[in-house]
Amino acid sequence: MTSETETNTGGWELKTSRRWLADAVELLSSMRFAISLLTLISIASIIGTVLKQNEPMTNYVNQFGPFWFAVFAKLNLYGLYSTWWFLLIMTFLVISTSLCLIRNAPKMLKDMRSWRENVREQSLRNFHHKAEWQAKLTRAELTTQTLARIAAHGYKAKVVEKENATLIAAKQGAANKWGYIFAHSSIIIICLGGMLDSELPIRIQKLIFDKTSFAGNGVIAQIPAQHRLGLGNPTFRGNTLIPEGSSSSTAIIPQQDGVLIQDLPFTIQLKKFVIDFYSTGMPKLFASDVVVTDHENGKVFAATIKVNEPLIYRGVAVYQSSFEDGGSKLKLAGYPMQGAAHAAFAMQGEVGNTSPLDASKGGDYTVEWSGFRAFNIENMAQNGQDVRAVNPNQSFMSSGLDKHLGSAAKNANNKDLKNVGPSVQYKLRDKNGQAREYNNYMQPVLVDDAYVFLAGVRDSPSEPFRFLRIPADDNDTVEEWMRLRAAILNPDLRALAAQRYAKRALPATRADASALRTQLQASSLKGLTIFGGDTQEAGYIAVSKFLEKIPPQDQEKAADIFMKILNGSLWDLWQVAREKDGLKAIEPDDKHGRFLQLATNAFSDAFFYGAPVYLQLQGFDEVKASVLQVTRSPGKNIVYFGCLLLVLGVFSMFYIRERRLWIWIKSEGDGSSHALMAVSSQRKTLDFEKEFAVLKQQLLQS
Repeated sequence: MTSETETNTGGWELKTSRRWLADAVELLSSMRFAISLLTLISIASIIGTVLKQNEPMTNYVNQFGPFWFAVFAKLNLYGLYSTWWFLLIMTFLVISTSLCLIRNAPKMLKDMRSWRENVREQSLRNFHHKAEWQAKLTRAELTTQTLARIAAHGYKAKVVEKENATLIAAKQGAANKWGYIFAHSSIIIICLGGMLDSELPIRIQKLIFDKTSFAGNGVIAQIPAQHRLGLGNPTFRGNTLIPEGSSSSTAIIPQQDGVLIQDLPFTIQLKKFVIDFYSTGMPKLFASDVVVTDHENGKVFAATIKVNEPLIYRGVAVYQSSFEDGGSKLKLAGYPMQGAAHAAFAMQGEVGNTSPLDASKGGDYTVEWSGFRAFNIENMAQNGQDVRAVNPNQSFMSSGLDKHLGSAAKNANNKDLKNVGPSVQYKLRDKNGQAREYNNYMQPVLVDDAYVFLAGVRDSPSEPFRFLRIPADDNDTVEEWMRLRAAILNPDLRALAAQRYAKRALPATRADASALRTQLQASSLKGLTIFGGDTQEAGYIAVSKFLEKIPPQDQEKAADIFMKILNGSLWDLWQVAREKDGLKAIEPDDKHGRFLQLATNAFSDAFFYGAPVYLQLQGFDEVKASVLQVTRSPGKNIVYFGCLLLVLGVFSMFYIRERRLWIWIKSEGDGSSHALMAVSSQRKTLDFEKEFAVLKQQLLQS
């Protein structure tokens, strides 16, 4: 960062008796120091671009693991642009550039005003681009003619009378040096604007006014003053979530150890949140219809905040950031997933709150209602992949889940996009604090030519949901599957079903029917008992492990016989369960055969579902909430001005070329004149060579 007239990378050599001060100024103002700082900033910016900034810490733990998470956290890489060391580098860059500008700008401005008329004839002869000629004109006439011709080329000139000679000193493109001044100044201005809009002002307030982050829970209005920032805070960037019909006069500024509360000079009330979608499910438009009330003068006005159309008032910009659920009211039916009970119970919830689930409903759990979506555009084309099984390692008669259902926007190649209706998302947390997350759809979904209810589960937020397929019955409910599930776990019903299966499979007309029927009944009961399982394993996994005990050469035949008996027994078990509930028998057709197949698959997979209850959404009262980003960015305009200077500086340096021209004119004894011309340029280019040739040709025509 030195002037163009210097070739070394040294800094400002301050004349002082304090050697340490001179060395410090020389280092700070040197080009090598500035380039080192720019290199560090470039490396840090690459890291900040690759590594997502200001994400929840749990995301980083899941992505990098405990060890590297701790290492990166020690370096503050998760909020890199606000770290003390990044701001320190920026500060030193401002100091270094300022010293460079202070050192070189006066010399550049002086050189721009200078005509460099203190030259001698002999020095002009040492120039590479020079020319000499004789003119049959007097010195005064040649001077006038030459001034006119160089003026036609855009040169400004000054005439200096020397001893027995006239010197014409001319220049063009002196504004080139403004490029260096603008470019260096822009770095300072952009850095200052960026630092002003960074967390530096907040850190200063923390240091001077003892402001601390708030890490607890509570009503915002009751949070103490040491966790709040006043209206005079020069810069901030926070978010506020406002449900429909509610209002907010504060913004939440996230910090690594909690949050700070920023008071606003006005109150925002959300009257209505509007959202529109494309056919792919991507939001096409979301906007907030708000009413703003000024705290100072009581002014009230309505406004609409859209994406890229912020509300700007009292120096604060309010942007439409995103949207969330604002506490929708949910009505659900709960079905026990353990034991031989299948009767549903009613349950209610509110998104953002919790509901207890007592032992009589399946265990001592707490339901944390985390989300609700009124409709979901999903990709139903899964390329043949099974979206039912929740056990990815399951291999016997049931395939694992390779791809989960998600937002259609996640895959640009999706072809089968359908609205699968509302869904509810919640966590079941036990008394030890362990939790699993569930995502259940309200309506049956057509998958592989069958309507099923999708019930998703995952162990941590970093995992995709794995879905259990519960087949829909004739009434589009889960009642029949719940009835069959409970019957499989009921020993009395299993025994009765085995008896009926043996009787149906072996009519009494055969002479040995009684003995064979007894054996078949025992085999049927054993198959149902194995399939029903215990606390360790059930379903096809239990069947698979049972068949592994048979010699390998007989396993295939044994499996074929076992599954025929099991499928027939399950059909009779279903009829027994319906008879017990006072319902008529099911017609033995392909539709109900397909249902039984899906139902037994779902029972096998339900062992890995890991929930004491299945909660099915029955109704809802949706409440939308708008997430607004609230900012005060005084440094934004400063940065814009710095960018303007940078553009002007770069264009000035690249497209404005400084040229200096001297013409030494002497009188000859016969009344003629002798002229010596020399030209210099900051950059020797082909254009300059052509310009010199044209200028030389015109001047020699005297």
